[in-house]
Amino acid sequence: MKNNLLLCFLFISVFGYSQKKTLQTKFISEKIEIDGNLNEPIWQSAAVAADFIMFEPDNGKAIPENKRTEVKVLYDNDAIYIGAMMYDDNPDKILREITQRDNFGTSDIFGVFINGFNDGQQDFQFFVNAADGQADCITTDTNGEDYSWDAVWKSKAVITAKGWIVEMRIPYAALRFSGENKQTWGLNFFREIRRDRQKFTWNFIDSKLGTFTQQTGVLEGIENIKPPTRLFLLPYSSFYVNADSRQKTYGTLKGGLDLKYGINDAFTLDMILVPDFGQTKYDDQILNLGPFEQQFNENRPFFTEGTDLFSKGNLVYSRRIGGNPINYPTAAANEEIIDNPASVNLINAFKVSGRTKNGLGVGILNAVTEKTTATIRNNDTQEVRKEVVEPLANYNVLVLDQRFRKNSSVAFVNTNVTRNGSFRDGNVTALVWDLNTKKNTYNLAGDFKYSYINGVEDKKGINSQLNFSETSGKFRYGMGADITTKDFDNNDLGINFETNYYSVYGNTSYRILNPTKYFNTFNARINAYSQFQKETGKLQTGNINFQINSNTKKNHYFGIGFDANPVETYDYYEPRTADRYVIKPSKLGGFIYISTNYNNSFAIDFNPSYAVFDEAGRNSYGFSVGPRYRFNDKLSLNYNFNFFRQNNNKGYIDSINDDMNSATPNTIIFANRNVITYSNTLSGKYSLNSQMTFNISLRHYWSYAENKNTLSLEQNGRLTDFTGYTDNKNSSFYSWNADLSYTWWFAPGSQVSVLYRNNAGAFERNINKEFRENFTNLLNNDALSHVFSISVRYFIDYNEVKNKF
Repeated sequence: MKNNLLLCFLFISVFGYSQKKTLQTKFISEKIEIDGNLNEPIWQSAAVAADFIMFEPDNGKAIPENKRTEVKVLYDNDAIYIGAMMYDDNPDKILREITQRDNFGTSDIFGVFINGFNDGQQDFQFFVNAADGQADCITTDTNGEDYSWDAVWKSKAVITAKGWIVEMRIPYAALRFSGENKQTWGLNFFREIRRDRQKFTWNFIDSKLGTFTQQTGVLEGIENIKPPTRLFLLPYSSFYVNADSRQKTYGTLKGGLDLKYGINDAFTLDMILVPDFGQTKYDDQILNLGPFEQQFNENRPFFTEGTDLFSKGNLVYSRRIGGNPINYPTAAANEEIIDNPASVNLINAFKVSGRTKNGLGVGILNAVTEKTTATIRNNDTQEVRKEVVEPLANYNVLVLDQRFRKNSSVAFVNTNVTRNGSFRDGNVTALVWDLNTKKNTYNLAGDFKYSYINGVEDKKGINSQLNFSETSGKFRYGMGADITTKDFDNNDLGINFETNYYSVYGNTSYRILNPTKYFNTFNARINAYSQFQKETGKLQTGNINFQINSNTKKNHYFGIGFDANPVETYDYYEPRTADRYVIKPSKLGGFIYISTNYNNSFAIDFNPSYAVFDEAGRNSYGFSVGPRYRFNDKLSLNYNFNFFRQNNNKGYIDSINDDMNSATPNTIIFANRNVITYSNTLSGKYSLNSQMTFNISLRHYWSYAENKNTLSLEQNGRLTDFTGYTDNKNSSFYSWNADLSYTWWFAPGSQVSVLYRNNAGAFERNINKEFRENFTNLLNNDALSHVFSISVRYFIDYNEVKNKF
């Protein structure tokens, strides 16, 4: 008998898990109440999806009988219905932290993954946690999970004496599928038992393979349904009260409309009319001493939601749209700039995106920003004039992405920025490929990009990269190379820091696929990267690093890493002057991180680092520590403190041009400086229920660079003492941000948001090292700006309105 069971187990392991499971659904005509009870008689006759298999950590292990999971699917003319029973012999131990939408928290989770075209390319994923919270995302193997995508659907989770139940109604308007009479969908179900950190799926996901979306099961039985009219309106109204010491308190009333329209079964039009981004998250600004601009996260929903197509080739940095003006105003000696806008207003924007049943993805993004002027006053005559710093501008993105063989793609991408008048225009075109073998064991990826700038002077450039890697098994490796010419420039709609170089790189890694005696997960990785200046061949970057990441049997995370720049390198960017470089010394550094199990009420993250340079007295060190405490399922607080110090850091501060006939400075000034940075952040939430949450987000930041002595950059890249420079080029930047908010999802897709925000910041040349004084100076009425806002957004589904009338 034991031998027979063993043979059966081996048969399932070798043959059964590699097959796609099939679930048969059935049509219903009666109404189903989404109450988490599954008490309608039709549920009893539905086919059952069972026999879940562990995805992590013990890949391939069957789910225990006392944790078995049973799922059923029904459908009608408007939606599909999912009923799931998650058995648990200790229901009191089910974790159920209440959180905001798209935040799982410390909770058990159930999810359904749907691919209406069954092409293994893109899943629409819908999750419900044990606290009755919702999350949803679009997932591709290339871009991973995109939780900025939001759909409107119904769900209910209920804890029972046998475990917990989830009931879901997902309208067809939230999905994408063909218009064929007989539907075959890709389908998988997901369950996470949070207290054990174990994840299970209905159809086995083999972690040895480099794909997730292609290992789904199949849903059959849906017939004679038609894709609905996907027309959604989201009107909104917002009221803002602004106050600070520099102007009288004033109020602003705004209103607008977002629109989503399904052009056909594949393509969707998204539009924003009279946009309002006043309640987006604040930017974490820093003291930026380097040669490149600070890159910010995109927080505006329109530019984050469902933008996987527009990420092809990494050519779109959407913060350019409505970002800083392209020009800085010019003022004569007797003039003063009295108003210089920090950003450009967005007039409107739209995007069209989707994919045909033959795998062709089409994405079009267009936005228009308004003409923006600075105000300049003549101090002698008091006359005021306007100067255009950003003309009326049109931003456009076109993407054509052809998928084939369910796991590969070739894409054409074009970005174009056209500005009114004689201002600079930018155009970038790219061919991008991502090719995988049939069994997803090897990958060949790369791109070829061409940029053309038309303005005061024409500029053309090329950027290209090619990468080959093994993507399956315990041992994996990769190698690649790229090249960028001097005049490549995609910064009108993208972001790019380095040009005029070529590089080669490689990596190798090892991971365990199943738990060992000490670890649930373990992986080690070595990376090597070398970058050379294209014209001289000088080494700009030479780095090798080694890193270990692990998850212990008690679900604590631990990692360690070493980083080395073993030889001197030539930095062509820090001098801020063409064809000049500074020699950087070799460096050796390392770090450790510890993150204790977040399932515990108290957990902590700790991450110290240290680096030493081959230069007298030059080193850097720092640490971050982040305790978090979950008081109960409603209340939690997270705090994080960061400290980082750089001793005898060498950096650019100024250029001197003694020859008035030369456009190139003949003396480049560096400073030998100490740079110290502190940051404190506190975030927390109190959830009344899964629809109502109070949130707090605080950040205090202070960084200063104190120059000890000045240095002159020689033609050979070395630095020598320079005593003739007396300007104060010390830098001190400190800032404060505080957000207190309340959100209420009062109806599906409809939300009330109340936000109080205050912030302050200052940049100074004189450094005050009194931490307490610097902090309190930010919190007085002269420094703070205050904003109080209320926003109401209401979701209107054309189908719901049509049915009512």
